[in-house]
Amino acid sequence: MSRPDRDERVDPAAFKTAFRDHPAGVAVLTADAGQGPVGLTATSVFSASVDPPVLAFSVSDMSSSTPTIAAADTLVVHLLAAGDVDLAVLCSTSGIDRFADRRLWDRLPTGEPFFPSASRWLRVRPLTRMTVGTATIISALALEAGGSEGVSQGEPLVYHDRRWHRLGETSRLQH
Repeated sequence: MSRPDRDERVDPAAFKTAFRDHPAGVAVLTADAGQGPVGLTATSVFSASVDPPVLAFSVSDMSSSTPTIAAADTLVVHLLAAGDVDLAVLCSTSGIDRFADRRLWDRLPTGEPFFPSASRWLRVRPLTRMTVGTATIISALALEAGGSEGVSQGEPLVYHDRRWHRLGETSRLQH
């Protein structure tokens, strides 16, 4: 496969604008590879396979949390509902200790840091890591799921055009 020349690619600003108009679900990733817990907010999480249960996501090289997320043997992916927006904001804010308030987080029996208030979470083990440009794409096998099984967690949290949104009955299109 040949590499496109620089003038054959879309401008990075145009690429960002295109995806700014593409809404995405919001997740928080947490891990600890031995140096203390880290967390980051991601809008790139998606289900890749049901059997085996595999998900994938990307993390930016610009995030200080990426080296730990990329190196961790296991991590937790929190799938957020609108009521979890404070966690999304916390883990998307730069230059703060996201784990300073011990009331917000705990560790699973297996050691991973997690936010118990999150609507749903998955403990995962990375399968593949692939560097692409300024990001790392990680596929991961789901080992454990937490949250209220069979109970709706309310309105999903969505990120669109640099703002947090909730999906609810008024946003539903009849078809």
